[in-house]
Amino acid sequence: MTGEGRAGAEDELRELPGGEAVERFCGHLVVERGASAHTVRAYRDDLAAYLRWAKRAGVSPLKATYRQLRRYLAELDRARYARTTIKRHMSSLRSFFRWANKTGLTSNDPASVLQAPKADRRLPKTVAVDDTRRLLAVYGPTDAEGNPREQTPAEMRDAALLEFLFSCGARVSEASGLLVAWVNFPEREVKVFGKRAKERIVPLSRQGALAMRRYLDEARPELLGDKQSDYFFVSNRGNQMKPDGIRKMFKRALAAAGLDESLSPHALRHSFATDLLEGGADLRSVQDMLGHASLSTTQIYTHVSPDRLKKIHGLAHPRA
Repeated sequence: MTGEGRAGAEDELRELPGGEAVERFCGHLVVERGASAHTVRAYRDDLAAYLRWAKRAGVSPLKATYRQLRRYLAELDRARYARTTIKRHMSSLRSFFRWANKTGLTSNDPASVLQAPKADRRLPKTVAVDDTRRLLAVYGPTDAEGNPREQTPAEMRDAALLEFLFSCGARVSEASGLLVAWVNFPEREVKVFGKRAKERIVPLSRQGALAMRRYLDEARPELLGDKQSDYFFVSNRGNQMKPDGIRKMFKRALAAAGLDESLSPHALRHSFATDLLEGGADLRSVQDMLGHASLSTTQIYTHVSPDRLKKIHGLAHPRA
């Protein structure tokens, strides 16, 4: 959304009953919880949808009862929203009403007893080993067959970016916000700041370190020109490489590699975690490297593929 579009959305929110309270809540998310702009925008959009419904239904948004909130969630269900989307809306309502109750804007917290719809458990999309090799070769110094190729400064950057995402299991926002000072080449480790400004140190693979060092020494000065920047990854104009720019680059790389273009950069993060666990890493270490607050979030990567199950069965079962 453009700056003008965001301003329009915020103006609409302020005109809705309860809109001022939602804006105060969004301010709380930024100041007290260190939430990212993306997170704040998601909360604002979810709560704006609730306020619009409350206005249509003749419900006072800050005095809603448990039954009225259930009516709202049921309307989302009738509109055929995905269960995960309904669950997210409910989570936004819970956080908002908990804050409103603590700050005295409401006398009760009806959202605290809402029950989330049971979400379909979906295994995360990953990129197969051979496909990952093809993807990383798109902008690399050698093609998928190992033939040397000339790289432009932008291609060196994109090759380093892809290697970084796969090497560290980093989020796109973490790659965008990475500073030069946070990359420790001698120790081959990187400091990243994840959700809620949570800091973690992640090892960097040898190949990832080589690609990033080459980009830093040879390509980044070309991209910066006369500009100065603390950000590690910079755009063709020498500015911070924003998340949307990284996602667009990833889509171009998928197309060039002939891979499924519905994949997102997060698929490399999923592949990173899955490969570590299948290689014998313990769950707690993977949790730390991914920056997950809860171990239960990391446990989804403990899934075992059907082919791997067959292999284990063939090795272990006496009548296999």
